[in-house]
Parts: sequence; structure tokens; C-alpha cells
Amino acid sequence: MSDVSRRHRGDLTGHPDEREMRQRYNRVMGGRDVALVDAPLVLAGLYAAVSAYALHFTTTAPSLATNNLITGIAVAVLALGLSRAENMRGLSLAIAGIGIWLAISPWVVGRHPDAGMMISNIVVGSVILLLGLASAGIGLLKRGRGRREAAAARQA
Repeated sequence: MSDVSRRHRGDLTGHPDEREMRQRYNRVMGGRDVALVDAPLVLAGLYAAVSAYALHFTTTAPSLATNNLITGIAVAVLALGLSRAENMRGLSLAIAGIGIWLAISPWVVGRHPDAGMMISNIVVGSVILLLGLASAGIGLLKRGRGRREAAAARQA
């Protein structure tokens, strides 16, 4: 029986799988920086979904209320997907597109939007646009970093 009691448990030096364990740890922990973007995206999507009901423009613009409900739920679901699956990072630009749509939708979907409708949709659309672009940028940086690490591993 081998004596493992003398080994310091926090040190991986000399472990036969040290490199693979460090790579896996870096890969798993590498996705945590996008939580700062994905969580606000979920909240912005939920706000977009309930904004028509919170600001009471469901009776004056029911089509805009339905539009906000559907696009808000879509943003929230996509943001949850982004936080769970790294391979969905390409959909960040779709979220940015939804943000643009939310900003211009009072004039496209609604007939005569009032100031509350316009301000609410412009602000939440702009926030979703910026967060979607930030998420896409983080995804591109991660992809480039992953390619560099893979090339370095092949050379080693």
C-alpha cells in the first residue's frame, strides 16, 4: 500500500495528470466572467416582458405589449442559454439585434406611441443591445484565447 499521507494535497507537482487537470480547470472556470453580462441580460429581458404591464400601456398599444412580452421572454431565454452552454455564444449578436428591434418597435408596431412607451423601449433596447455586444465580444475573445492555447498545446 502506498503512503499518501506525506504528500501536500494542494500541490499538483509531480502528479501524472497535472497538465490535463490544469487545462480542465481553466476550461471550466473560464466561463465565469460572462456571468456579469448574462445575469443583467436575463433581468433586462424580464423587464422588457413585463414593461407593458408595469407601465400600463396594454390598453393603448396591445400590439406593442405583445411584442415586448415575446421579445423579452426571448431575450431572457437566450441569456439563460448563454449562461449554461458555451457553444451558444454566437447567439449574442441575435440578442443585440433584438435590442435594436425593441428600441425601434414603438414606431413600427405601435401607431402613436406616447413618451413612456418610447423611453421604456429605447432604454431597455439600448441596454440589451450593449449587453449583447459585450457578450459577443467576450465570446470572440474566448474563442481567440482557446485557439491560441490549442496551438500552443500542439507545439508542446
